[in-house]
Amino acid sequence: MKPFIIVILILNSVVMIAQQKAISRKELLKTAIDQSVKSAEIQEITMAAGQGAPEHLHPCPVLGLIKSGEAIFQIEGQQKVILHEGDAFYEPKNVKILHFDNASAEKPLIFTAIYLKKGNEENIKLLK
Repeated sequence: MKPFIIVILILNSVVMIAQQKAISRKELLKTAIDQSVKSAEIQEITMAAGQGAPEHLHPCPVLGLIKSGEAIFQIEGQQKVILHEGDAFYEPKNVKILHFDNASAEKPLIFTAIYLKKGNEENIKLLK
């Protein structure tokens, strides 16, 4: 009977170790990209408290992730949304971005932007 108990204890330990090393996945964004991608440029961008970006567009699709802070985000023809820490976003190429503003008057906004390039496009084109 003792070997049976030992086997159960070993199996229980193996299951506990496996559970501790489990990989967790959380979908943040799923979107279609309407272009072939030959290269990517990744930047960490910091906006000061209360700072807003002027109206702009991107000659290439941009994927992003809010690292800290909150952003007011609006694509032309869509409603404003608040992006929180951990939220992902997508800015389609050649579509006007009306708002990408730091929502806080006290804290900086830090986000990662991934520019998906077909060629040697610029990252951003300011409109105002």
